[in-house]
Amino acid sequence: MHYMKTIIATAAVAVTPMLAWADGIVKVETEKTVSGATDALISAIEGAGAKVFARVDHGAGAKSIGADIGASELVIFGNPKVGTPAMEANRLAGLHLPLKVLVYEDDAGKIWFAYENPAESLGSLESIEPDASLLDPMATALKNLTAKAAM
Repeated sequence: MHYMKTIIATAAVAVTPMLAWADGIVKVETEKTVSGATDALISAIEGAGAKVFARVDHGAGAKSIGADIGASELVIFGNPKVGTPAMEANRLAGLHLPLKVLVYEDDAGKIWFAYENPAESLGSLESIEPDASLLDPMATALKNLTAKAAM
């Protein structure tokens, strides 16, 4: 029986996207290319009923000035049902909204989704505590959308 639990736990780890967390930034690894991962993220966002406001190609921007930062794209998206409560609590929340996910290739060639934990970015504003329930839908959306796009 112990062997079966070990096999199940190992299988669960193998299909779960790798997560990393540092300085309020959550990172989810994917085996896709940056462009493919960004396409998958946009598809997941639109499938969830949110709106994609912009897709910013940082890599192309760097190349336009003769620099190379590798493949890197930023997706800006949101849903008024999710973000408005934070702005009702503190209008300065609009500095951190809409939500953003960076899709990039690191120096080791790994592809990552990266986003700020809403408790870190918004939880420091007056009237918004880091454990405020109004942050939960944002954190859940970021977690679920990046996990879906990573697969």
